[in-house]
Amino acid sequence: MSTLTYAVHDSATMLRRNLKHMLRYPSLTVMLIGLPVVLMLLFVYVFGGTLGNGLGVGAGGGRSAYITYLAPGILVLALTGTAQGTAISVAMDMTEGIIARFRTMAIWRASVLTGHVLGALIQSMLGVAVLLGVSLAIGFRPTATAVEWLATVGVLLLTALALTWLTVALGLVTKSVESASNIPMPLMLLPFLGSGFVPTDSMPTALRVFAEYQPFTPIIETLRGLLLGNGIGHQGVLAVGWCVAITVASYLWARHLYRRVPER
Repeated sequence: MSTLTYAVHDSATMLRRNLKHMLRYPSLTVMLIGLPVVLMLLFVYVFGGTLGNGLGVGAGGGRSAYITYLAPGILVLALTGTAQGTAISVAMDMTEGIIARFRTMAIWRASVLTGHVLGALIQSMLGVAVLLGVSLAIGFRPTATAVEWLATVGVLLLTALALTWLTVALGLVTKSVESASNIPMPLMLLPFLGSGFVPTDSMPTALRVFAEYQPFTPIIETLRGLLLGNGIGHQGVLAVGWCVAITVASYLWARHLYRRVPER
């Protein structure tokens, strides 16, 4: 077989391994998917009436207005949760000795990380599908066209890929599973410190500046514009630019760390 064939075969084997882990230990998957659902229900039904009334003229007010505003931010939050699970899975592999065993086998070296990334993407899209279904059930009514839906899926996949490679690197750089579970936590805070839950113009000046220039805000605004058919302007370019930059930088960092594993 050619090198490419070996790479594909071994990556598929590692993907099956990660999918079997998801099925054998479903509690982590349920938590990663369930937490964003719980947060969405909490914000919509506890805070949604008040927050929806504060969205401004044209929003309509109330919970129906707030779920329309909230849904894109919650979708991004779900991706950050899955990425945290990836960091934990990678750290478990690195600390439990399985990597040393893999190195004694005739497998494509990068297939271990590739399996983690592909498994995380599948888990991310599963979480997004569940969250979107719940959103529709409680009143979210997107007006996106078929092309806009395809673009939405593309942005979500690109965001998931960026976050996955970042947390793969974080899982490699940590010394324990406990550290791996804590280091990605700031990623879950960024949607709150952006336009995910409230408009940035309602924030104090210093926080507003941070919120407007951090990576998640253009991603959320792009998803919001696509799902609601409002146009995305320059936010789409910023969102793709951030995702590509994070993906490339994180991939190079993860590759460097993985190559140094025997020296650690």
